[in-house]
Amino acid sequence: MAAKKGKKAAKKGGAKKGGAKKAAKKKGGVKKAAKKKSGAKRVPNAAFMAPKQPDAALSAIVGGNPIPRTEITKKLWGYIKRNGLQDAKERRMINADDKLRVVFGGKGKVSMFEMTKLVNKHIK
Repeated sequence: MAAKKGKKAAKKGGAKKGGAKKAAKKKGGVKKAAKKKSGAKRVPNAAFMAPKQPDAALSAIVGGNPIPRTEITKKLWGYIKRNGLQDAKERRMINADDKLRVVFGGKGKVSMFEMTKLVNKHIK
């Protein structure tokens, strides 16, 4: 009888270990994707780097020479930050001054997501 108790105890102990192994497998199976390490830099999309000509209204802010869309966005944000046109409470909103109001189609307050759509109308 003592031998039977020992076998049952061994089985119980073995079952616990097996359950622990399964839990460890599940936990170890979830891994985050590893980032690729490469020496090559990211190449920008050619469509973004193509020089675009801003119209007269946008030229007053970013300059009259043809420049890529990325540079237009950088210069526009520089102008907004220099003049303190970003709304203090709602940071997504841009308060337009006289120059920007022309670009924004007469709107006084525009979200930063709507801004890109409105600026695209002034690029050829």
